[in-house]
Amino acid sequence: MRRFRVARLRPSLPSIPSRHTLVRARADFTASLVVFLVAVPLCVGVAVASGVPAELGLVTGIVGGLLTGLLPGSSLQVSGPAAGLTVLVYEAVQEYGLGALGALVLCAGVLQLVMGALRLGRWFRAISVAVVQGMLAGIGLVLIAGQLYALTDAKAPGNGPANIAGLPMLAVDTLASDPALSALAVGAGTIALLVLWPKWQRAARVLPAPLVAVALATAVVSALDLPVARVEVAGLLDVVQPPGGADFARLADLGALAGALGTVLAFALIASAESLFSAAAVDRLHDGPRTDYDKELMAQGAGNTVCGLLGALPMTAVIVRSATNVHAGARTKASRVLHGVWLLVFAAAFPAALGVVPIATLAGVLIHAGGKLIPVKQWPPLWREHRGEAVVLAATAVAIVATNMFEGVLLGLLMAVAKSAWETSHVHLEIVEASEPAAGDGGAGRGGTNGADAAGRPSTGKGKPRLGAPGHGTPAGPSSRRPLLVRAVGNATFLRLPKLLDQLEALPEDREIELDLSGLRHLDHACAAALGSWAEQRRGRGGPTRQKAPSITP
Repeated sequence: MRRFRVARLRPSLPSIPSRHTLVRARADFTASLVVFLVAVPLCVGVAVASGVPAELGLVTGIVGGLLTGLLPGSSLQVSGPAAGLTVLVYEAVQEYGLGALGALVLCAGVLQLVMGALRLGRWFRAISVAVVQGMLAGIGLVLIAGQLYALTDAKAPGNGPANIAGLPMLAVDTLASDPALSALAVGAGTIALLVLWPKWQRAARVLPAPLVAVALATAVVSALDLPVARVEVAGLLDVVQPPGGADFARLADLGALAGALGTVLAFALIASAESLFSAAAVDRLHDGPRTDYDKELMAQGAGNTVCGLLGALPMTAVIVRSATNVHAGARTKASRVLHGVWLLVFAAAFPAALGVVPIATLAGVLIHAGGKLIPVKQWPPLWREHRGEAVVLAATAVAIVATNMFEGVLLGLLMAVAKSAWETSHVHLEIVEASEPAAGDGGAGRGGTNGADAAGRPSTGKGKPRLGAPGHGTPAGPSSRRPLLVRAVGNATFLRLPKLLDQLEALPEDREIELDLSGLRHLDHACAAALGSWAEQRRGRGGPTRQKAPSITP
């Protein structure tokens, strides 16, 4: 008889997390606390510098953690309000009002979503690094110039040039006012602590410098009861004001429409470029998954759309918080999501804590952050190795300070394109004796070679050749009647046209010229027209000229 054994079913036990999972969760939890402590003073400081309630900076940080932190794209970079957009936000609030800020940010977020859906994220990697560095340097200079007034509890005159021009008078007024000197001492002490604290590496691993600087400065001001201005607190729910129809109507007004569209475009492009360049930098700091640029662009767009609906500040991925997250040991996106949770708890449960923070302290934090945007260490090697890039960087920064963000970046992009066009439009002439003699000339053979590029430099030999003269590669006597073969090589564009025509005009009038353009990789319309005109003029003067393909007829 055959027997069957029936397996006894055991009740299933809940799965126990592996040790690796626990270690990873602990690392993410610790990193989230560190990032939270760094984010609080920066969120508040950026909001105050932008001319909006301090709580709006926390709202943007919360959205950056809870929403953008959950979406795919980059796994470890952290989003929130950034110092890079402070100047632009301040100008927008002054021009259109606080209520219209949400409408501007909402439109910028939708534009980012569209760009991400069209897979334009990867194209931001084609933006010249010099333009981005110049943009950040210009933002840093304008930010520092504006926050020097907040450092002494004074009101900034307005835009970048006005703030810079008013600095001498600010110094005079500060020396004559005891409260201003007290605020200056608090702000200067904050900056000194921000610079010195990271040198104490053991302590810096436990407490980030911005938190220590703000906490100590606040404690000193409270203990000594110094007469300095504090942050004004309104409450989280009171400051969240979704944009209404009147706000959109104000932006759609014919007088403000062009400026509003420029602000939206600047918000979207600058926030996208800063976020994606930050993602590239963060990817170099860890060995985890690489960033999907299109998905990250859509994540930033979704975050800015929600920030706009809440009337908050625009967000970007911030390299300071992102690098802090990586260095604190974060393993997954859970750390940035948890940092948003801690910001929400702080903003909801302890809003009054912001009311004791001195404005001069936050100004010190932002001046320190603005200084980091200026590539002081990178400038000398860049000037030595890539002088054209250094010029683009400096011009972009100066243009932003002198005009505004959008016009400065546009000028930088145009200069970068012009520089690239100049560097790639190399063309030179190769001049040799043709193998066959001209009509009525006996003898044969090939003579020497003379060449000169379009910049006036000879391609062979030393010095500028005098074509057709004895002793310079063109023999005298009967063979001097042989045609000259002039072969153009490279990229012929209008940028090199003046020197190219100078070389052609220097050819001897009594020699037959055979112009060969088959070596050109590119011939633009301006060069084609100029070469055709040169050939016609030479024939009109009786100078024999032949042409080899391609045609130079414009």
